[in-house]
Amino acid sequence: MSVTDRTVLLAGATSPSGLALARALVDAGAQVIATGRSAERLQSLRSIGAQVEVADATSLEAMTELASRLDTVDAVIPLVGGWRGGGGLAGQSDDDFRALLPALDAVRATSRAFDGALRASDAGRFAIVSSTAVGRPLAGGANYAAVKAASEAWTRAVAQGFAKAAGDAGEPLRAASVVFRAKALDPESLAPRVLALWDGDAADLNDQILTLD
Repeated sequence: MSVTDRTVLLAGATSPSGLALARALVDAGAQVIATGRSAERLQSLRSIGAQVEVADATSLEAMTELASRLDTVDAVIPLVGGWRGGGGLAGQSDDDFRALLPALDAVRATSRAFDGALRASDAGRFAIVSSTAVGRPLAGGANYAAVKAASEAWTRAVAQGFAKAAGDAGEPLRAASVVFRAKALDPESLAPRVLALWDGDAADLNDQILTLD
């Protein structure tokens, strides 16, 4: 198996990481569907060959509507992110926490909306980008680490759901849910790891936490 001819949805893809990942996937022969809330910001993704969709990755309604219009989806990667922190524990404001929550909302919405499509694929993949801060949370980044930890827990629940569905159906596991952890995300380090998601069997990949260089 390879990423060639796979349909990969990048949800919330207008960041530098989204653009770099989309370019790498297109160059590898994948069909990329990139979502964002701004048609203007999506133009850079369209220009490199991605199909673009104006849709809010944090909205279950928007993602479900998009899923209903797509014939096949082999991978979903939510890329909604951001960082706020500092000031020790006392500096972890409610406003900052609420500003970070869309990252978790995107993980929840995309995984729910595309669960059936990924299980129907012969090699479905769901992957999120998390942080090494989950393994060693600091007081000044408690809000951030908490949201990332919740996103990881949800993604691991997706993995268990994939495994249970396959087991209940008496079929081999074909879908895998994966967490990528990075200390500071370098777009160039993410792309090759995403391309490699089809290098192995889903059973070996499912529920893995992989650290990016």
